[in-house]
Amino acid sequence: MSDASPLSRLTSALGAAVFGQQRVLADLVTAFLARGHVLLEGVPGVAKTLTARSMAGALGLHFTRVQFTPDLMPADILGTNVFQPQDNAFRLVKGPIFTEVVVADEINRTPPKTQAALLEAMEERQVTIDGVSHALPPHFFVVATQNPLELEGTYPLPEAQLDRFLMRVRVGYPDTDAEVTMLRAFHQREGRPPSTERVLDAPTLMELQARAARVSCDDSILQYVVNVVRDTRAHPRVRLGASPRSAQALLAAAKARAALMGTDFVTPDDVKGVAHSVLNHRLLLKAEAEVEGVTVDDVLRQTLERVRVPR
Repeated sequence: MSDASPLSRLTSALGAAVFGQQRVLADLVTAFLARGHVLLEGVPGVAKTLTARSMAGALGLHFTRVQFTPDLMPADILGTNVFQPQDNAFRLVKGPIFTEVVVADEINRTPPKTQAALLEAMEERQVTIDGVSHALPPHFFVVATQNPLELEGTYPLPEAQLDRFLMRVRVGYPDTDAEVTMLRAFHQREGRPPSTERVLDAPTLMELQARAARVSCDDSILQYVVNVVRDTRAHPRVRLGASPRSAQALLAAAKARAALMGTDFVTPDDVKGVAHSVLNHRLLLKAEAEVEGVTVDDVLRQTLERVRVPR
């Protein structure tokens, strides 16, 4: 595909700023190509915010970071109409949501009312303030983060909110070599934060997303996606399996992954490559499964092993 070169430049630019997180970077680019949003889950200090900032820099998009706190209100994100005495009229003061790449840092530390303020923005790419709808930029992309360990005093995201994220990506520690490389780069920069060169322009971004959506998909792959999703519903340790919307998300991500890999058709490996990140936040396990130590990743691994791969 002709878009392989721009995507190669993008992944190279990201890899020069974020070390040892190739899988995370691939998922992030995949979600952007599929016009989805990402929830990054990991302990502090594993470059979640840096990854999103580097992504925005390489894409040439405006970046805003919002620190979610218990006292954050919806208007603090969306904005509000403020009366202007000199004009005898109200004027919209836009909130930080009016940008292209939003990092919602520690999204589980703010109450559900404020979390819900993101729902319309993520799904419809618009916000409604005082009954008036305002469109968001065409490349609007939300990267939310949360710490999976420090849960005291937090507000777990409800299933309806989680479902708005195309992927939930777990960010772990880099390996030894990557961590040494990262430390060497930090030393050479004399402590300054890394910068990411812009490698793509707006027309190229639109073309890449359009091409990802046009990636061809054989009927056997469609059946395979449906079989994977339906198998999660029949698993004895699952209380709530993946929904039909999950199948759409899985297909969209697989098509974007195929585009990222430089092919113009979806393979079963593309589906498998994105299945864990797309589905791991869309399943609810039975209580006895959690007692037995069974995880969602275990269920998905069993599903992918059990469902017959098309030839």
